[in-house]
Amino acid sequence: MQELRTLIGKEITLEWRQRYALNGMLLYIVSTVFVCYLSFRLKSNQLTPITWNTLFWIILLFTAVNAVSKSFTQERAGRLLYYYTLASPQGIILSKILYNSVLMLILSLAGFGFYAFVMGNPVGDLPMYLLTIVLSSIGFASSLTMVAGIASKAENNGALMAILSFPVIIPMLLMVMKLAKNAMDGLDRSASSDEVLVLLALDAIVVTLSLILFPYLWRS
Repeated sequence: MQELRTLIGKEITLEWRQRYALNGMLLYIVSTVFVCYLSFRLKSNQLTPITWNTLFWIILLFTAVNAVSKSFTQERAGRLLYYYTLASPQGIILSKILYNSVLMLILSLAGFGFYAFVMGNPVGDLPMYLLTIVLSSIGFASSLTMVAGIASKAENNGALMAILSFPVIIPMLLMVMKLAKNAMDGLDRSASSDEVLVLLALDAIVVTLSLILFPYLWRS
């Protein structure tokens, strides 16, 4: 736990030194939402709930890819070698997953608040929709962190990150969209219990596989 706290503190320190990255993500969310507002609300003066939901998750998905892709690319080779002598690979990947999950939660909730303020809020069951955002943020962060670790071993890591991330995210995204649709319609929460359990299982599987497989990647 001491190693984990130290590594998470290191991630926070790096983010604070490079605040432009976080500011850039917030600016991306705000500008994208504003463009959606200009495209839909000002022209048609109405936005169906299905379109509202789809636009939000498109924004959130690309925000996740851009926010998590820098997990390993901002680390220089010499610094990674230094970490190799001090920390365990499980501590490295778990600290990055935890930090990226918190970062995604902040960006997702902030984005949802601004999106609902600008575009309106047609969600029927707001607590269930917020739970969907929390589970999806953890799932996106954990999946994309492992993909970022794999892509960092290649020269063209930006293109590889984009290629590898979407096949990994699609099954989780399908479940998230179904759960979000149930929350939008205000269905009884028992109708969404299976999707919640599946999302929890997916998050647990991704984190477990990362802890098992990352040491092999770390030794390379």
